[in-house]
Amino acid sequence: MLVVHHLNNSRSQRVLWLLEELGIEYEIKHYERDAKTMLAPESLRQIHPLGKSPVVTDGDLTIAESGAIIEYIVDRYGNGKLVPASGTPESLRYTYWLHYGEGSAMPPLVMKLILEHYGTGDSSAYDGFVAPQIKLHFDYIEGELRKSTWFVGEEFTAADIQMSFPLEILATHPEQIESRPKTEEFLKRIHARPAYKSALERGGKYDFASSIE
Repeated sequence: MLVVHHLNNSRSQRVLWLLEELGIEYEIKHYERDAKTMLAPESLRQIHPLGKSPVVTDGDLTIAESGAIIEYIVDRYGNGKLVPASGTPESLRYTYWLHYGEGSAMPPLVMKLILEHYGTGDSSAYDGFVAPQIKLHFDYIEGELRKSTWFVGEEFTAADIQMSFPLEILATHPEQIESRPKTEEFLKRIHARPAYKSALERGGKYDFASSIE
C-alpha cells in the first residue's frame, strides 16, 4: 500500500488530495514541524536523506519531489484519470504546468519567506528582485487562467493539483489576490471539491486551505 509521509502545512497535502481524487487506498504517517524553526523533524531523514516532505513509499520504492510523486501515482494507479491523452496539445500543457509549479512559481515565494524570516532589514533584494519576480509570475498565471477554467483547459487535471500550493501561498497575502480575480476563482473551485475536503479531513492542520473563503 502507498504510504504518504505527511508533514503538516506542507506540499504533501497535494499528494493526499490527488489520492482522494483517484479513490486510491493509502496510509498516512504524520510528522509535525518544529514550532520554533518550522522545519521538518529529523525523523523524516529516516525515510529520505533530505528529510523533507512530500515523500511516499510504495513497497520497496521511495519517491520524493511533488512532481515526481504525482507522475508516479497517476502513471501507476490513475488508469488514465487526471491526465490528457498522450500526444495532444493538452498533454504538452499538462507537462509544462506540472513542472512550472515548483520550477518557476515557487522560488520567488520561497525567497520571500527566507528574507522575511532571516532578513537583516535590507530590503534591496526583495524590492529589486523578489517582488518583481512574484508580480511577473503571478500576473502570468492570472492571464493563463483567463483563457480556460483549469490550467490545461476545460478539464481538471493533476497539473491543477500541482499548481494549487504556490497559489495558496500567494493567497496568504490578500493584497496579492485582490487584483487577480481568476486566481481567486481557481482557489475557490479547488477548495469546493469533495476530494479536497476529504484530504483535509485525513491530513489534519493545513492553514493554507483557509486563505480563500
